[in-house]
Amino acid sequence: MSETLFSKIINREIPADIVYEDDRCLAFKDINPQAPVHLLVIPKKAIATINDLAPEDRELVGHLFLVAAKLAKDMGFDDDGYRTVMNCGENAGQTVFHLHLHLLAGKPFGWPPYTDRMKQA
Repeated sequence: MSETLFSKIINREIPADIVYEDDRCLAFKDINPQAPVHLLVIPKKAIATINDLAPEDRELVGHLFLVAAKLAKDMGFDDDGYRTVMNCGENAGQTVFHLHLHLLAGKPFGWPPYTDRMKQA
């Protein structure tokens, strides 16, 4: 996989507002936030898309979600609710081809995702 914006952030070649890091991933604030809280949780392993995941990546992907849940709790929005999203491919809105989990919070989210209207039961 070629070098991406995210690999440059991992390698500290470009700055980012990093809020979490461990040996497998890091999380940082999105530079174009779509919610009051918009973090990206990325693996340090270079994986372009969900389609490129291998069976041995299952624990890594699970770890990304566990980190998102930890951040939600640590930042105090776990009880209010939040959204996690992984886009796969250009038509889904993926612009950086390095797997990443969006963690969005701080406002009510509509459903379907492209609306502000809350889902009716």
